[in-house]
Amino acid sequence: MAPSLFSMLLLCACIVCTDLVRGAKNKRLRVKGPVRMPTKVLHITTRKSPCGEGTKTWDRFELRVHKRVIDLFSSSDVAR
Repeated sequence: MAPSLFSMLLLCACIVCTDLVRGAKNKRLRVKGPVRMPTKVLHITTRKSPCGEGTKTWDRFELRVHKRVIDLFSSSDVAR
């Protein structure tokens, strides 16, 4: 079982990862991770003017998606 965590806020992803790892270790499960996966960066460039007239000014927006993968090794009865 390998839960994947996606977050736009890096701090939130780190906090959730530490909570999951701590909980798994309390139940004496083997844990591997969190493994940092590449951050996806999404770019959107759009015109500021709604009508298309005037000077050609542009807005640039960016969204970063952070991903972490945690490997949990357990028996089937623990997963239930």
